[in-house]
Amino acid sequence: MTKNEAPHDALTDVTGLRVGHARVAGPGALSGTTVVLAPEGGAVAGVDVRGGGPGTRETDALDPRNVVQRIEAVVLTGGSAYGLESAAGVMAWLEEQGRGVRVGPEPSHVVPVVPAACVFDLGRGGDFTARPGAATGREAVEAAAATGLHARVETGAVGAGTGAVVGGLKGGVGTASAVLESGITVGALVVVNAVGSAVDPETGALYGEYFQGRPAHPDPAVHENARRRLAEAVARNTPPPLNTTLAVVATDAVLTRAQAQKFAGTAHDGIARAVRPVHLLNDGDTVFALATCARDLAPEAGPLALNEILAAGADLVTRAIVRAVRDTAEGVDGPGGLFPSYRELYEAGDAVDSPYNKGS
Repeated sequence: MTKNEAPHDALTDVTGLRVGHARVAGPGALSGTTVVLAPEGGAVAGVDVRGGGPGTRETDALDPRNVVQRIEAVVLTGGSAYGLESAAGVMAWLEEQGRGVRVGPEPSHVVPVVPAACVFDLGRGGDFTARPGAATGREAVEAAAATGLHARVETGAVGAGTGAVVGGLKGGVGTASAVLESGITVGALVVVNAVGSAVDPETGALYGEYFQGRPAHPDPAVHENARRRLAEAVARNTPPPLNTTLAVVATDAVLTRAQAQKFAGTAHDGIARAVRPVHLLNDGDTVFALATCARDLAPEAGPLALNEILAAGADLVTRAIVRAVRDTAEGVDGPGGLFPSYRELYEAGDAVDSPYNKGS
């Protein structure tokens, strides 16, 4: 299962996928929406929901027992359940393009299937009512459509990660990708917004880095100072934040809908490696899987050909989470709370290079 980093180390290395972000405007807003746009004709999709407090839309359509064969886009959004309205803006744009399930005699008679999931970030900027709506979703899908193939994906506090928090630290969006020995490309995009922590309390290293074999250990004095500052920030923030981690994993391989659902399920292992604890009652952890079906699985490997994709998906989710935390450069100190970034707490005192802290 040898794999090499794909050219842009991003979900968009899976040919045909595009990513767009939009942010809610206003001084008291700290929320946004991210859209993963499938190629025309859609993508085979699956989903696996493991958090105890999910906020989702159209996930039942992805059950392999049901009729929908392909979907046009996935929406990841802030705003808790209110933010799911952003999917309506994505649907409206897709309808204008004639993209969706044909339901009538005219080409324009379509119903776009747009699964969505939300994170809790209400009030993080100070205004509880500042959350994504249909206009935010439309802005995000238009941003995705305006990009070229294999475009760079902006990471950090953008889109659905604008108001994200992980274990009291500022969270955000991360992405990663790889080309497998078979030539198949696998990618991941995450929105890291968890009740659990991404940081080992004993060392200050990011949990996810242990699984890459190259943890960056801060100086003990820096770590002790960071722990104190983070504890002060968490104590100031009342009530404690509700959260959710979202992910999209994708491949250019030909997958059935059942295989896509399995792909989504095993990708949750990547969250469990990088965030502790996970899948709590006040998390809504959800993973979507997409297959653009451009490259056949190796027939000689039989049903086990899927294994390399399953393993890579989990690994890439872990790496994307590490990158999300490291790429979020600035914390937040405002009426909605104090959420310092990992960089602010650790990198000023101990400039340990990480293989994950790089642009796409």
